[in-house]
Amino acid sequence: MTPMRHFQTDIGAIGPNVPIREKALSGISPAGAARDAARGEYMSDGKVTIFTGSGHGKTPAALGTGLQYASAGKKVVVIEFLKGKGLKNSDFIRRLEPDIKLFCFEKSTKPFSEMTEAERSDDIVNMRNGLHFAGKVLDTAECDLLIMDEVLGLVDNKIITVEDLQDLVSRRGETDVILTGIAMDTRVCAFADEISEIHTVHFKNYR
Repeated sequence: MTPMRHFQTDIGAIGPNVPIREKALSGISPAGAARDAARGEYMSDGKVTIFTGSGHGKTPAALGTGLQYASAGKKVVVIEFLKGKGLKNSDFIRRLEPDIKLFCFEKSTKPFSEMTEAERSDDIVNMRNGLHFAGKVLDTAECDLLIMDEVLGLVDNKIITVEDLQDLVSRRGETDVILTGIAMDTRVCAFADEISEIHTVHFKNYR
């Protein structure tokens, strides 16, 4: 059984669509958030959703949201990170194009933790290419929803910083963005609108 805990991070607003983030979650005071808002750092209309936690189902939840968008006639782009070749060779995913397009820039099929230093260096270059592509997708408003699957793992593995991720997400304009990953740096809460935390609960029925 995998329950999902869902919460929103908005607690107020200064002007239209300029949220002040919750101090307890983000570590940023309401006054600091107000200054960020005044500088226009949170002026994007696109919604940022995060699926995180140790339980199974984060990627299915993100892809399920993508299917909802596609069924409504909207365009979806999915970029996978830290998943080897991922789903890019899936015949099912190909049948969803052009409504849902999936990209994976990594070449190795090994888990990142099992790679040699040389293999990691090569794959990090590929991951950065994926992030660069994500930026282009947001800059050109190529889709209505961008899913960056396991991108939080890049922060956890110190491949990018929280600031790098925030800079990328801030380019979203009206595009909605979904981020997934097992671990989440609490500072990411500062630029998320909704966070769903997924955990697996094991139980037995006794007679």
